This record gives sequence, structure tokens and C-alpha cells, in this order.
Amino acid sequence: MSAVPPDFSRPANAPAKPPQGLSMRWNALHDAAGAVAAMAGLDAEKPSAAMRGFPSAIRDAGGWKLELAEQGIADMSAMLQPGLAALLAVNARGQDATAAALTLWREFHAAREALLALVPQGGSMGPRRSA
Repeated sequence: MSAVPPDFSRPANAPAKPPQGLSMRWNALHDAAGAVAAMAGLDAEKPSAAMRGFPSAIRDAGGWKLELAEQGIADMSAMLQPGLAALLAVNARGQDATAAALTLWREFHAAREALLALVPQGGSMGPRRSA
């Protein structure tokens, strides 16, 4: 039986492998969410410092927080992709998707706020409704 010795060259809370494309996935989520917000009739969101700095801050936090953030980003993507496709299909049929888009935006916003709470820098307020 051969046992692999623990790797003491890296901190215990460091990820086993560096996260690939965390910033790109985070930005892609916000691009999709921006499309949802537009369909909901919301003003364009101005990213807060916490939103802009989240990928770097969560990488620095490492450990279970990074793992939870990675899973949360994957979950949000899994929510937004079919949701956005459905909204586009509704719009293509000439129907009003505003209420559904607003519901999807609120789900995204709540999930994002939960992820932002993993790092000590506060959250953000969502976009305001257009007049």
C-alpha cells in the first residue's frame, strides 16, 4: 500500500488546483443578468466595488469559501442560461416577459448577494426600475 504524503508546501486553505476563469465566469453571469434586467425594464446596473473585486477576494479567501463560490457561480449559470433562453423565446413570440424577467433577476440578485457575503466587503443594491 502506498500513501501519498500531504502537500505541506501550500496552505491548508489553498485550493488543490487554481480556479480557471473565475473572473470570466463571474463577468459572463453579469452579462446574462444584464440582459435579464433589461427585459425586466430595469436600469443598467453599475457594478459596486464588492462586485468588481469578488473574484480576487474569493480566491484570496480560498478553502471552503472558494469551493462554495465556485458551486454558487455554476448554480447561477445553470439558472440563468435556460431562464434567459425562455425569456428570449417569449419575446420572440411577441409576448410580454417583464414579470418573468423581474422574477429571474430577483433570484439572480439574491444568489449573488449570498456569494458576496462570503467575503468581508459588503454587497450591492440592484438596479432601479425605469420610470
